[in-house]
Amino acid sequence: MNKQFWLKHQKAIGPVVSLLVIILGTALLTPGFLKLQMIDGHLYGSLLDVLHRGTPTALVALGMAVVIGTKGIDLSVGAVIAICGAVAAVLTVNTDWPVIVVLLAAMGAGMACGLWNGFLVAVLGVQPIVATLILMVAGRGIAQMITGGQIVTFHSDTLNAIGNGFFLAVPIRVWIAIFIVAFTMFLMRKTALGMFIEAIGANARSSRLVGIEARTLVVIAYMFSGLCASIAGIILAADIRGADANNAGLWLELDAILAVVIAGGALSGGRIYLGLTMIGVLIIQTLTTAILTSGLPAQYNLIVKATIVLLVLLIQSPRTRQTISAYLARKGARKDV
Repeated sequence: MNKQFWLKHQKAIGPVVSLLVIILGTALLTPGFLKLQMIDGHLYGSLLDVLHRGTPTALVALGMAVVIGTKGIDLSVGAVIAICGAVAAVLTVNTDWPVIVVLLAAMGAGMACGLWNGFLVAVLGVQPIVATLILMVAGRGIAQMITGGQIVTFHSDTLNAIGNGFFLAVPIRVWIAIFIVAFTMFLMRKTALGMFIEAIGANARSSRLVGIEARTLVVIAYMFSGLCASIAGIILAADIRGADANNAGLWLELDAILAVVIAGGALSGGRIYLGLTMIGVLIIQTLTTAILTSGLPAQYNLIVKATIVLLVLLIQSPRTRQTISAYLARKGARKDV
């Protein structure tokens, strides 16, 4: 491998190579994993299923990455998913409101949750992990209050299309995720917003001294995380055509944090990598799909998944990158001699 290429792309090489190795390994163990076929104008296959099932995680990880960029963390996204799914389901069943109003209400609920988290962190100075832990604990209780402790089922053509419909042969939810990810990447990389958010995470005091309104941006970051979680909640509710307050989005916050870490983002704030975060999501979802399709007994699933993720993190750790860089430097020095 060329030394200059390695130095320039060393952050990206680890996640990308890890994803390719996992896909190829899964293809060897599961015949037909790479096969895509067109049925009635719709694409089907395990690779498309990875994208389809990974959509909620991708949206949650996107919001989580922005929050982590401000040196924060959002443990409440799973509970926010349950709340917003409950709001969408209950309004669909109990009102005659147009579906667009129902969707806006659910997204508004998610942003309100983010506003609460942001208020605790930015205004009251509560540590992010504690502030969001409060809503993480209380959120599922709120969702149960909304649904009356029942699993609320519904029928809506629009929501059904969001959960399981297709557009141009690809699931609609995948298009939704692509649009939101692309728009967020544009804002974070082509405007000053991304620089301000990363500056707050890198050094909040210095950012305030240069005139950046840190509190407002931190609140906006948490509201964005709540918005992303609300869209994930709508998709999950639309997928099963119901709201399950106990299980919707359960432990999804951990997968989202893991995706950001796999992408090379530091929990101490600062620089974030949205594109690589999506690679991290694909790694996690590919592992999940591979384990489910391999026929492995259920009790081993989480152990295997955690072990492989640990290997991925070790491969792309700073110590490993330093070792490879030193090896390439020695190799280059020998050629010069």
